[in-house]
Amino acid sequence: MQFDFQPVLSSDLIKVRPLRSADFDELFAVATDPLLWEQHPQPDRHRKDIFRGFFLDALASRGALAVVDPRDSRLIGSSRYHDYNAARREVEIGWTFLARSHWGGAYNKELKRLMLRHAFQFVDTVVFLIGPANLRSQRAVEKIGGVLSGPGPDKAGVPCLLYRIEAGNWLGECEGGGSVGVVGGLR
Repeated sequence: MQFDFQPVLSSDLIKVRPLRSADFDELFAVATDPLLWEQHPQPDRHRKDIFRGFFLDALASRGALAVVDPRDSRLIGSSRYHDYNAARREVEIGWTFLARSHWGGAYNKELKRLMLRHAFQFVDTVVFLIGPANLRSQRAVEKIGGVLSGPGPDKAGVPCLLYRIEAGNWLGECEGGGSVGVVGGLR
């Protein structure tokens, strides 16, 4: 079975679907909030020229996803699957950001729960690379079971902290979150 990098996932709280080029304006409207990026290694990502590069890179990747609030079909953020390694049975989840209106744990936790549930159909380990100053993301990953594996540079040489979640240790399916469905299955 081949890893599906752009599944459609849904729950009562959010819907996740492949990112499309037509999403730029709506996603940029979310990204213009400087507080989203204040702890991020690239704190000026709220600028249109910088965000455009981020967005085009996301579209060029195999795993860019849009996060939608199903109550009003509004785009509230994005995330990605990245660096799938079939031999190590490992994939990275990253580049996640959500509108501040959806901060507070429930939305990010549900997004990661859906993405982890999907990933663990194909891999044994999910990794997260987080900037050393990004305390919000570190705490969020720890809350969903991420275990710090240590510091180190990412593939571009940028310092980061490596967190891991092993399938055998993940309890995400046992924790609340409403009904969950994979829409459309594997491509």
